[in-house]
Formats: sequence, C-alpha cells, structure tokens
Amino acid sequence: MTQPASARSSVEFITLMALTFSLIAMSIDGMLPALGDIAHELGAADPNDRQLVLTAFFGGLTVGQFIYGPISDSTGRKPAMYAGIGCFIAGGLICAFTTDFTLMLLGRVLQGFGAAGPRIVGMAMVRDLFVGRSMARIMSFVMTVLILVPVLAPSIGQLILLVADWRMIFLALAIVGMLDFLWLATRQPETLAKTERVPLSIGRILRSAWEALSHRRTLGYTLATGFIFGAVISYLGTSQQIFQEQYGTGQLFGVYFGLLAAGIGVASFANARLVMRFGMRNLSKWALRTSCLSSLAFLPFALLLDGHPPFWAFMAYMTVLFFCNGLQFSNYSALAMEPMGHIAGVAAAVIGSVSNLIAVATGSPIGRLYDGTVIPLVAGFAGLGVAAWLAVEWAERDRRPV
Repeated sequence: MTQPASARSSVEFITLMALTFSLIAMSIDGMLPALGDIAHELGAADPNDRQLVLTAFFGGLTVGQFIYGPISDSTGRKPAMYAGIGCFIAGGLICAFTTDFTLMLLGRVLQGFGAAGPRIVGMAMVRDLFVGRSMARIMSFVMTVLILVPVLAPSIGQLILLVADWRMIFLALAIVGMLDFLWLATRQPETLAKTERVPLSIGRILRSAWEALSHRRTLGYTLATGFIFGAVISYLGTSQQIFQEQYGTGQLFGVYFGLLAAGIGVASFANARLVMRFGMRNLSKWALRTSCLSSLAFLPFALLLDGHPPFWAFMAYMTVLFFCNGLQFSNYSALAMEPMGHIAGVAAAVIGSVSNLIAVATGSPIGRLYDGTVIPLVAGFAGLGVAAWLAVEWAERDRRPV
C-alpha cells in the first residue's frame, strides 16, 4: 500500500532519496582529483583520455535508465532498485581492483548502468507520491540535501589520495552502495501498490515511450535538460585539467569545485520556497535566459584574453551558471514528468535516458576539445544554452498554467 502523505513527506524519505540520487554524484565528483593518477597508472594514451572514465559512466547510465523504469512499473519500485544498487556495487569493485584501463572503462559502464536504477526508480517513487509543484518542491529539498555531495566529494576524494591511492575511492563507493541498499530494504515501504502495477510488455513500453516522446512539453523539457546537462558534462570532464593544470590550484581543486557546486544547492534551496509562489516555468525561464546571456557575454571576454581569463572572473562566471542550473534541473524534471503520472516509470526512463544521451553526445566532444584554455568550455555553455532556450520555447507553445 502507498504510505500516507505525512510519512511520505518525512525528513527520512527526503534524506533517503538524496542518498539514493547521490550515488551518481559521488561516482563522478569523488574521483575527479584522481583522474590524472588513474590515467597515468593504467596507461591511458592521450591526456584527454582521462575524461573517458566519466564518459563510460554516463554511457552505462544512459542505457540503464531506459531499462529500470519499465521493470519497476511491473515488479514494484524496490526490486528494481535492488538490482541497480547491486550492479553499482559490482562495477565499483571491478574498478577498484583493475590493472587495465579498458577494464576500468568497462567497470565504469557497469557502475553507471547500476546507478541508473536508484536514479530513475527514485524519481518514479517521488512521482508516485507527489505531483506538480509539490513534486518540484520535494525535488528541491532532495537537491538541497544532495548538493552536499558535489560540494564535499572532491575534497573527500583528495583526502583519500593523501592517505591511500585512487582504488580506495571505488571501495568507498561500494560501501556507500551497501548502506543505501540496507536502508532502502529496512525502512522504505513500497510506493507502487500491486493494483497499480502493469505486466512487463515490450509493446506497452514502446507505446508509453512514444507517448512520452510525442508530448510537446515532456519532449521539449527533456531536450532542454539534455542540452544543459551536456554543458555540465563538458565542465566535469575538464574541471580537473582546468583547475589543477591551467590555474594551478593543486590540492585546493576540491575546495573550488565545491564552492561552485554550492551554487546549485543555494538555488535549489531557494527554488523549494519560490516555486510554490512563482511557478516552475517562470523561475526556470529566467534562469535559462540569465545563463545564456552570461555565456554569450563571457565568451568574447575569454577570447580577448586568449582563453585565460583571471581565475576570479572564471569563478564568478561559473557561479552564476551553477546557480541558474540549480533553478533549472528540478523544475525541468517536474515539468517533463507532470503529464506522465499514469506511466511514471517508463516516462522517467525515457526522460532520463534521452536527456543523458543528448548530454553525452554534446558534452563529451566539447570536453575532448580542451586545449589548455577555457574557450571550448565557455563556447559549449553558450551554444548548448541557446539550444535549450529554443527547446523550451518550442515546449511552451501549448502553454497551460502549472
């Protein structure tokens, strides 16, 4: 049976969902300081090949997101969640003990594939219990708790490197996965009642996927999410090189990375309070416009300085972008899912996998263009921001109050 509203909105549920979603963030941000060591020890051929450790994870995540949602609609949310966390733990252990760069990438694919389960099924669990602005509000609270991960994870990874090698980071991820598994199993009731489950059918999945992709608002905000996330992927892939090599921040990399990530947390916290008053569309619209204009203004400034703007200017620019991202992601997810309550599992899978596919396809090539300057990154944020703007404008043609 679905749990009562008072229990559903409890601090424990929000915290559990934050930990569940954070498996992805920990798997990305926690190892950023170690990318250079991983690539060197395992014999990566090109300096930019270190970015493949992230790309492989996102590749597995993209495929996994489309699989777990339909399964959860049939079996219930918790069994699908268990399967995902199990794959996540196995992938992390492979990465921890490998001595080959190719096997490292395969382990990361499995880890990303597993992390898709907690991410996509967790989103469906929230949608089972909340809708519309209430869902956006809950997701904002989840994001507020979750933001501690990218703020702290790089510094924690850096601290681990001071006392052990990069393999210990992967072992720590496996332990966190085990803790999440136990918490979910012992404390969280199933959110999808047996009477609401549907048989696992390829035809139904394809019909539901087509319904999600053919709905203007769902598709438009899925595209926008993909473009914005693509820009973030380009940043994640190059952040270690930009901070530690271009700007020479050394062991303070985690601190500066965390400061920028805190901008998303502040925005998510503000969004949780403002969305009920101003609505998802208005907040995300102004955030998107601000980020686009900021990138279009910063790009010529960076070009004039041959791609090496002062560090303080780069940090100020990225802070604005990350604050705007915090206002976009929670609202875009809620706007895309709003019409899809009757097929929440498949819809969450489609939204997650398509947006991730777009993000990997656009963000990874931008990251590979890194040439020792911030020009590819800033140009990527500008171009993908404009693409997201066009997608949102297209989605809003059938505007209805939300």
